[in-house]
This record gives sequence, C-alpha cells and structure tokens, in this order.
Amino acid sequence: MEKRKKNTGSKIAFYILITLFAIIWLIPIFTVFLTSIKSTQDFYTGVGLFELPKHFQWSNFSNAWTTGRLGMYMKNGLIVCLLKVPLGIVCSSLLAFALTRLSIPHSRAIFIFVLIGMMLPLQSVLIPLNIMFSRLNLTNTYFCLFFSYIGFGIPLGTLIFRGFFKGIPKELDEAAYIDGCGNSKLYVKVILPLAKPAIATVFIIDFLNTWNEFMVQSVLITDDAMKTVPNGLLSFFGEFTVDYGLLNAGVLITIVPVLIVYLVFQKYFVNGMAGAVKG
Repeated sequence: MEKRKKNTGSKIAFYILITLFAIIWLIPIFTVFLTSIKSTQDFYTGVGLFELPKHFQWSNFSNAWTTGRLGMYMKNGLIVCLLKVPLGIVCSSLLAFALTRLSIPHSRAIFIFVLIGMMLPLQSVLIPLNIMFSRLNLTNTYFCLFFSYIGFGIPLGTLIFRGFFKGIPKELDEAAYIDGCGNSKLYVKVILPLAKPAIATVFIIDFLNTWNEFMVQSVLITDDAMKTVPNGLLSFFGEFTVDYGLLNAGVLITIVPVLIVYLVFQKYFVNGMAGAVKG
C-alpha cells in the first residue's frame, strides 16, 4: 500500500510539473496571438498585454500575407527547404553509412573532423562566403543559400545518422551480401528503411534550422524578391514605428509549415534522437 501511495504521489507530482512546463511554453504563443488580433490604436489606448481588444483585428493576417508580402517570403523559404533538406539527408546518411558500415581507415578521425564543423562560429565564414559567391555571381540566388545550408547541416546530420546506424546489427549486412546485395543496395534497401526515425529526426531539425536561419541570408540576400521568412519579417518594421499586430500575425502564419512538419514526423522523433545518443 505504501509503495502504491508513493507511486501515485510521484505520478501526480510529475503531471503537475509537466502541466506547469506546458503553461510556461504556451504563454508566449498565447501572447503573440493576443497581440496579432489587436489594432495599432489598441497599443496606445492602454489595452493590456493579456487583455482582449474590443474589436478583433483579423485583417492583420490577410494584410501580413498580401501587404507584407509574406506569401512570397514563405514561398522562397519552402523552395530552399525542400531542395536543401532532402539532399542534406542524403549526404549525411551516405557519410554516416560509409563511416559505420564500410571498412574505411581512420573513420573515427574523419568523424571527429566532420564534427568540428559544429564548433566553428557561423560569423567566421560569412565574409569568405560572401566573397566566394560574389565572384561566382551567385548572390541573391537560391543556390548560395542551398550550398551554404548543406555544408552547415552535414555535421549534425552525420552525428544523428552515425549513432542510429551503429545500433543496426552487422548481421543484416552479412545476410544482404549473401543475397547478392552490394554496398549501394545495402544502403538503399536495408539501412535506410530501418533508419526512418533518424531520417524523420534530421528532417525536423534541418527544416526548422533552415526555415529560421537569418544570419547567412542577411549577408548573401539583398534582393527583396529572394528573401525568406526571417529576413522578410524585418520589412514589418518601419523607420520610426512598428505595427506589432501585423508583425505577430506574420509570425503566427510562419509557424504553420514547421508545425505541420513536426506533426507529420513527431512519432519517429524520439526514437531517432535516442538512437543518436546511444551511438
């Protein structure tokens, strides 16, 4: 009986703690939503941060999409993400496959060298990237973002895939070789189908990082027609004033693609991260 009471008490404390964390996490989203339905006048008439306005300004969402050109920025962001993320997954998984399943000399040293890419500060490569892409006439194009983001994403993707691949039994490789599979068929028909959790994990993280990246594109992209969401949202700031309702409506709209990606792949996310940690 005492053990049951202790278990019940610990469960209640656990759920209370989770509820508190959920409330803390939801408060900023709730604040952004309340701000998005307020007019500019509401901010100068004493309407509180958590107070509902008298008249909901739903037009902020349509104005953010049309007047704020948010649709164009989101289209650019989706093009970059849908080009970069799948190719980044292929490159990272191929590298991890080579490091874990093939007999490559000094594979551990190569892996450590790849991980150094995660330690380099982003600011240190901005000027070299700008000079290189300017000389190649690739600034203000999707390609300058595409190639840059792939390079920045490979270390983390390799870390996750390597950890997951190391958890796949080597006996499967031997069975595949006996059945006549080469390395390419082993990768495509055996390893990748088993690595769905890792693929989903890398897809979510890579999509989120690419969608929200600001620093590289602020240097390489100056043409407004080529800007993606983080840079495009800066256009909501005027020289002397800021329309906070319009800005927060735009922020809520830009959350939707990331939320959809997470909801689609979230059931694999925990397993993928667990595999990366074990490796």
